[in-house]
Amino acid sequence: MKTFVLAACLMAATAAAYPQYHALALGHYGGEEHHYDHYAPPHYAFEYSVHDPHTGDVKSQHETREGDVVKGFYTLQEADGTTREVHYTADDHNGFNAEVKKIGHAIHHEPLYHHSIY
Repeated sequence: MKTFVLAACLMAATAAAYPQYHALALGHYGGEEHHYDHYAPPHYAFEYSVHDPHTGDVKSQHETREGDVVKGFYTLQEADGTTREVHYTADDHNGFNAEVKKIGHAIHHEPLYHHSIY
């Protein structure tokens, strides 16, 4: 019972000190209920790149978003020496669309070892 009384006293003290929070907690202010949705269309831009000569990991990406429209591209170096380049867009009307290009000529190396029967 003491815990209930203490909790009620704390709630009353908080409501007296911060009436706007008390009104919001009850879902109304001044006898009328107000509901505010704050919506801002999403906007962002980012990019990154990696160039690691030790592992051969070479790639980059750039993307922007304005509201519901996303545009971007990425590149990466394939194991065969070519570069894959992908340009893409996405929106509610057209969905996701991508254009893929392969740049360069593939190089296939001979294996450095040969299996022996003996």
